[in-house]
Amino acid sequence: MSAIVAAMSTQQHVHPVRFSVDYPDRPLNRVTTAFRLFVAIPIFIVLAAVSGGTWQWSRGAGSTAVAAGAGGLLFFGPLLMILFRQKYPRWWFDWNLELQRFSNRVWAYVLLMDDRYPSTDDHQSVHLDYDYPDVARDLNRWFPLVKWFLAIPHYVVLAFLDFAGVVAVIVAWFAILFTGRYPRGIFTFVEGVIRWNNRVIGYALTLVTDRYPPFSLAA
Repeated sequence: MSAIVAAMSTQQHVHPVRFSVDYPDRPLNRVTTAFRLFVAIPIFIVLAAVSGGTWQWSRGAGSTAVAAGAGGLLFFGPLLMILFRQKYPRWWFDWNLELQRFSNRVWAYVLLMDDRYPSTDDHQSVHLDYDYPDVARDLNRWFPLVKWFLAIPHYVVLAFLDFAGVVAVIVAWFAILFTGRYPRGIFTFVEGVIRWNNRVIGYALTLVTDRYPPFSLAA
């Protein structure tokens, strides 16, 4: 009985937006590490190609539908559907999740956390997941109107954390060049900063959860 209660308590404390990166416990490629920003240019171009801000498509009978986004992620369309229809179209959800996964793979590569070139579809060492919401049960229809505002404290904290993350990656860059290894402590910190960003995105932009993001780097 106590084991069941403990498991339920743990589940309640797990944030709906789950993110992790497998630690590369092996020698990393020093050559691609040294020139990572240049090597990553092609995949950045691919990411930019799928990260436009607006999508427009024909629905027949001369009508046109438009869905506005934020950095490629669909935001305004899901907001309106949650607000007026209490519905989150599944393909919009899938698009946001897969684009966010792809973006994370690119950034994990740029931040030296993996020396394998980012795949457009394989998850590789980067894991991001969140559950498809039952809007009527899981989401408050009015929250999307204010989530961007409620998340302002996180934006402020993340500005400092992102800067600290850049400094940490520079230190890791030198460490990899000299030792071939990514220092474990720095890796955990950078992973935590990315996790924090993803939780805020899931809450304020992709709107997949009403659970307020914790002020924490931990999983």
